[in-house]
Amino acid sequence: DVQLQASGGGLVQAGGSLRLSCVASGLSFDEYAIGWFRQAPGKEREGVSCIRSDDGNTYHVDSVKGRFTISRDNAKNTVYLQMNSLRPEDTAVYYCHTNIQTHKGWTRYDHHYWGQGTQVTVSS
Repeated sequence: DVQLQASGGGLVQAGGSLRLSCVASGLSFDEYAIGWFRQAPGKEREGVSCIRSDDGNTYHVDSVKGRFTISRDNAKNTVYLQMNSLRPEDTAVYYCHTNIQTHKGWTRYDHHYWGQGTQVTVSS
């Protein structure tokens, strides 16, 4: 079974830093893009950052550009999210995610896997 294990959250003051980790198992890790999402109380889950498997290209939502960096270590089946200059509005539960696509005939199936979430709280 595919499993994602997120960790590294905590309580930090505004301007501080945290590094989240997502360890994956049950898949050929270097073949799949991995993303981080977050969900704040009363808000919808939003994509934060992702990193491709083939060329290592990364994407960050505008609100975290220049502050967050996503990286991966394929030897350790781990993706990291380095979060600097944290703001109170970054407070949320952070989830790592991957989507494994399979095909049967002409039909494509998406299989979404989520980590259990790690709480990030930024105090002002």
